[in-house]
Amino acid sequence: MNVVAIFDIGKTNKKVFLFDENYKIVWEKSVNLDETTDEDGFPCEDIEVLKHWILDRLAEIKNLKDHVLKAINFSTYGASFVYIDEKGKVLAPLYNYLKDYPEDLKNDFYLKYKGKEVFAVKTASPVLGSLNSGMQIYRLKEEKPELFDQVKYCLHLPQFLSFLLTNEAYADITSIGCHTNLWNFKKMKYHKWLKKENILSKIPPIHYGKDVIKNEDGLAIGVGLHDSSSAIIPYTINFTEPFVLLSTGTWSISLNPFNNKQLTFEELQQDCLCYMQYTDKPVKAARLFSGNEHEVQTKRLAEHFGVPVNSYKDIYYNKKIVSSLRALDFTIVYPKKYDFDILKECPFQKRDLANYKDYETAYHQLMLDLVQQQVFSTNLVIHNSPVKKIFVDGGFSKNSIFMNLLAEAFPDVEVYAASMAQASALGAALAIHHNWNPKPIQNDLIDLKFYKH
Repeated sequence: MNVVAIFDIGKTNKKVFLFDENYKIVWEKSVNLDETTDEDGFPCEDIEVLKHWILDRLAEIKNLKDHVLKAINFSTYGASFVYIDEKGKVLAPLYNYLKDYPEDLKNDFYLKYKGKEVFAVKTASPVLGSLNSGMQIYRLKEEKPELFDQVKYCLHLPQFLSFLLTNEAYADITSIGCHTNLWNFKKMKYHKWLKKENILSKIPPIHYGKDVIKNEDGLAIGVGLHDSSSAIIPYTINFTEPFVLLSTGTWSISLNPFNNKQLTFEELQQDCLCYMQYTDKPVKAARLFSGNEHEVQTKRLAEHFGVPVNSYKDIYYNKKIVSSLRALDFTIVYPKKYDFDILKECPFQKRDLANYKDYETAYHQLMLDLVQQQVFSTNLVIHNSPVKKIFVDGGFSKNSIFMNLLAEAFPDVEVYAASMAQASALGAALAIHHNWNPKPIQNDLIDLKFYKH
């Protein structure tokens, strides 16, 4: 059986999958690796441990009797750089994007380059400190100039993992194009600050996501993709009419590959940004911290009503409860105009739980409030684009209250719960399809469930 191996590296879970030629998972392994700390004692990925885990899994895969490994690709979390010298040796820790960024260094930088507003609009990058991965390079240069001088290449994590197996250094547009401060979306090229700061020469040439590098074993090895951009690939391959993908987890991210209007500063302040597809097309995105909010509030509900934390899993959409809540003064409306305050905090935070007669009613209220926020957030990316469908994947796609309320809020759009095993890993496999798989891509990769409004 011919297979492709995909290493799907999240911040917590590291996974490897083998997909057959029909893109069914035929073998998988996963692990949680212990973090190490950087020189300031801040937790970060242990790059050596990760490297050994990947090489060990590859050796294991090559020994499998019934599988013939044809290709390898990577999808990993973004905003993380590995710095290597000319021999390919790693020079610094893989700094954590959650690490605080020095305020004075940040202010100096934006002052130098026309201020936060102008810079953020050009690079489609909200001001996020270390999460703007380009700022990590700038910090290394300013704080550790001797180390910076030894750097031959700055590689985003997916490209470093590809380099491990090919010894060839490349950059990739999906990693460069997501809130990194590196890319000028107006001119579709690197922002000029990289040249001024002598950083551009340390970024390797761009390699296209659909192309591969052949190693000495004749294996086709992809250059790796940023996981958020990878997760949208199965959808763009399967659906051609305009859609929005609402990818839900800790963050709910609305992704619109059919909206290429430039971001405004106001939108950037509402946590809108642009991702780049592996085909070089921008994807307008809006983020909402709603999975996290759901976790916080369900704990609060469980405590108040004296029930287990995961009791919400047994609660299903109840039209009567929704109507009774709306009849009270807790009016839920979905106006078309933007009310940006709603995105700042979930209305449920201020609700008095004593007003609800039972857990079920209070949980419906929580979902009403979360969906109200979601509608505003998703509308930021739908805005004036001809979207016909919304696909919801991840945790909330399995929540009947969320799905029914969302379908009702978008009466002119078809709303679907979409499920597919491991979207970002599948996307990384599909990206290099033509380099290893003689079969046509199946059109049944995604299971859809339609919600009537």
